[in-house]
Amino acid sequence: MNKIYDVIVIGAGSTGLPTAYNLAKAGLKVLVIEAEHSPGQGNNKKAIGGVRATHSDFGKINVCLRSIEILKNWSEEMGEDIGWLSNGYSYPAYNETDAKTLKDLMQVQLGFGLNIKWLNPDEYSDIVPGIWKEGLQGSTYSPEDGSCSSLLVSAAYFEHCKEEGVDFHFQEHITGFNIVSSKITKVITDKGIYSSAKVVNAAGSYAREVGQMANLDLPVFPENHEAGITEPVERFFGPMVIDMRVAPGSSNFYFYQNSEGQVVFCITPEPPISGIDTRSTSLFLPMCCKRMLTIYPRLRYLKVRRTWRGQYPMTPDGFPIVGIMDEAENLINAVGMCGQGFMLGPGMGELVTRICLESTTEKDKEVLKSFDPYRQFTGQEAFK
Repeated sequence: MNKIYDVIVIGAGSTGLPTAYNLAKAGLKVLVIEAEHSPGQGNNKKAIGGVRATHSDFGKINVCLRSIEILKNWSEEMGEDIGWLSNGYSYPAYNETDAKTLKDLMQVQLGFGLNIKWLNPDEYSDIVPGIWKEGLQGSTYSPEDGSCSSLLVSAAYFEHCKEEGVDFHFQEHITGFNIVSSKITKVITDKGIYSSAKVVNAAGSYAREVGQMANLDLPVFPENHEAGITEPVERFFGPMVIDMRVAPGSSNFYFYQNSEGQVVFCITPEPPISGIDTRSTSLFLPMCCKRMLTIYPRLRYLKVRRTWRGQYPMTPDGFPIVGIMDEAENLINAVGMCGQGFMLGPGMGELVTRICLESTTEKDKEVLKSFDPYRQFTGQEAFK
């Protein structure tokens, strides 16, 4: 039986769920097809929960500003506690080169309307008591950035999707598209065939494979990242701390204390580790803990509860690929979030909905220039 929808969303994760919710709220009949057994089971549940607008580009900054607005008001407007905490983000600098780079970037960010400032070492140690001060030049600090639980957010979006009448098909795999005159006429899975006016590719780590079914070459290549979480303790510091210094095995690392008092931490491997591998390694914890203790010795006696591994679906320049391509003119790609799908997701879901409704604003068009599927991918986002 061929079932007919207004929009089919491929993927029930950080981008797919907000997109489905906003589409259904606009009155469209929506189907979400997800290969996993429930929502948020891909990279969404592996996100450490940070939500920042401190990027280097107009597009990501504006989408994330909207995400922050949605998430910080979620409890009041939508009814669920998602663990939101306006704890802020900070980038401490331990040499003059990094300090200059951060200050130069801060001027760009201020120009895009961000609430961000430079703290001297004493001011920074007030919000991160016990931070290593030898060589510390200062830090940027963006107090309106924050954090929340990716598990609670996906669960909340899922419930609101169901309230709006979204259909979900779990444990179902896309096997192909029927394309006629550059339009997808049917979405074919291992369990059925569906028709839809538009299709959204929000497949995360599998976005490239979905694109290939529509004759697209999407440069999205997953990279493995590991994270960990400690036992909960009384709050003892404020913002996310991001150390951008390169060290053997890693290009940076970051950690923060969530709303429940647990310290969550992650490292960016150098060189990158390509592929999709969910197995934790024996290398991550010793490497990351050693780096963390060099900058914040107060973490020394915390007990680590668990570690896990997830993927960053990367593009060559660190920016998402969002929009329609000529080869499939009713397929909207919302892919390549580069490990920032959780923080981009709420704002991105609204943007993708406006693309589907053909109601993008002039500001949207400016934002989408950053995510243009036909760009040359020659730039690089600062501090991605």
